[in-house]
Amino acid sequence: MTDNPFSTTSTRNTIAEFTREEVALANRNSGALLETLGCDITPTGLHYLLNHFDVPVLSAADHVLEFSGAFDAPFSLNMAEIMDLPQITRPVTLECAGNGRAGMTPRPLSMPWMYEAVGTSEWTGTPLAPLIERAKPKANVKDFAFTGADYGYDKGVPHFYGRSLTPQEIAQLDVMLVWGMNGAPLLPQHGAPLRLIVPGWYGMASVKWLNRIDALTSRYQGFQQVETYRFRAHADDPGTPVNRLHVKSLMKPPGVPDWFTRARWLKPGLVTLTGRAWSGDGVPVEKVEVLLNGVWQEAELSPPSDRYAWSAWQIEWDATPGQHTLACRATDAEGHIQPLDAGYNLGGFANNVVHRVTVHVAKPTA
Repeated sequence: MTDNPFSTTSTRNTIAEFTREEVALANRNSGALLETLGCDITPTGLHYLLNHFDVPVLSAADHVLEFSGAFDAPFSLNMAEIMDLPQITRPVTLECAGNGRAGMTPRPLSMPWMYEAVGTSEWTGTPLAPLIERAKPKANVKDFAFTGADYGYDKGVPHFYGRSLTPQEIAQLDVMLVWGMNGAPLLPQHGAPLRLIVPGWYGMASVKWLNRIDALTSRYQGFQQVETYRFRAHADDPGTPVNRLHVKSLMKPPGVPDWFTRARWLKPGLVTLTGRAWSGDGVPVEKVEVLLNGVWQEAELSPPSDRYAWSAWQIEWDATPGQHTLACRATDAEGHIQPLDAGYNLGGFANNVVHRVTVHVAKPTA
């Protein structure tokens, strides 16, 4: 190929940018491939994964969900009983709270996500709220704790992964108990046989391998609720909770890639740039702008398939020879807009900085 901008990238330095532990986490977990942003529904095998501990391999035939604690009518359900409940299927965009962590300075040490920890699946299950009502929470209940079967240590503290939602949040959010993903049973790594889906919130709230729902008369103090997933400026900062998704957009990288740098190469001429955009709590994306030749231009935005699913966008670009930095930024209906520069918090959460893509456009052939 003539006019090759990548000929010098074959010489790669050997300086380790990431720690050995971060690389091990990146090998256990996986992000979506940005080239699949053209799909309304992320193929199941390409939906991002973030699992804190070992994946429990559970038997659906033996699995039981218990409603316990401060309920007047506690009960339990097996999977056959759960699957006989009123069924819904809806597309929901999930994003890891740590997506974009690798782009922060300084970089918090954890799973070193760049842009890829997001995906949209069609989740099949049943609404949670009627089951909470059936169990009859006592009047003084302040929290509902959701506990999974995955167990391990974080910062020296042993615990089952758990999160909580208040009665007000249960009433406001369209929370689902889910057993299916994209028309098939959940896979073990995605929480089989039963998980929670909290649409419009970061993925940490959607507890996998769910086996207990406890009504509590005081706020839940589980490790993953109070020690992590909080916006903190420093170690002594009590912080504020991570919850709803921040407005964000991504671009499907155009052209063809350089293997190592992932920079792009394409021919000059008219190019259709495409991508996805989303926001939290079911708030719609109002517009997407794309930086072309140093000017922000508004893209064509398609309506989402569901209030909790991402929207597709596209724009035409007349690609001229040379190196270009393309970028996209979304604005939602509440006026939230993606920042041009990454912020910082101790856990590396919710980095929704604009997505930039380096593109090399070839010189026209004689």
